[in-house]
Amino acid sequence: MTAKTEEAAERRWRLGAIVYDRFELLDLFGPLEMFGMLPQLDITIVAERAGSVASTQGPAVEVDATFEDAPAFDLLLLPGGIGCREEATNEAMRAFLGERVPAAELTTTVCTGSMILAATGLLDGRRATSNKLAFEWVTEQREAVDWVPEARWVEDGDIFTSSGVAAGIDMSLAAIARLFGAETAERVADLTEYEWHREASWDPFAAKNGLVAS
Repeated sequence: MTAKTEEAAERRWRLGAIVYDRFELLDLFGPLEMFGMLPQLDITIVAERAGSVASTQGPAVEVDATFEDAPAFDLLLLPGGIGCREEATNEAMRAFLGERVPAAELTTTVCTGSMILAATGLLDGRRATSNKLAFEWVTEQREAVDWVPEARWVEDGDIFTSSGVAAGIDMSLAAIARLFGAETAERVADLTEYEWHREASWDPFAAKNGLVAS
């Protein structure tokens, strides 16, 4: 461990997981399984309104805090899902992200969650990626972003964006490695019996979907 990762391991961290109607289940719970293995990290489910929010697949999550009363967060997680289309134009969501992303130490998006973040302008001039099945549609929504067609995930400063669904697990482990050290990320992968793809450029789905030459 470096002095920086030792300091990170000793402090408390709060992660805000942002949900909305018809979010993608694994986009949310894959990364939360990884982050949740860290004893120094507290997770809060955040949404525009109190109550429960249903995923695309049906199961719902209970909201811990709303946009109005949410505490400060060190980390943010924004999943994708069918509901992203509405959220990209939701002024409440855009205002919340516009306020909270610059204040967070790290922001992570999974799948089409990057399109919601892009709609705020916070990804303008940055490198980012998204779900490969929806890549052309996502990239058309915000041309000011430097969209990367072949990447499991992309790091640009304090923002991580991942490819589709399961890629969020690899991205979250990369974020853990950056904050808490590679040994910690490897331990989390081992504890969850997950085979971590450590290379951000590993992306067989870009070729399968015709985004790059096979």
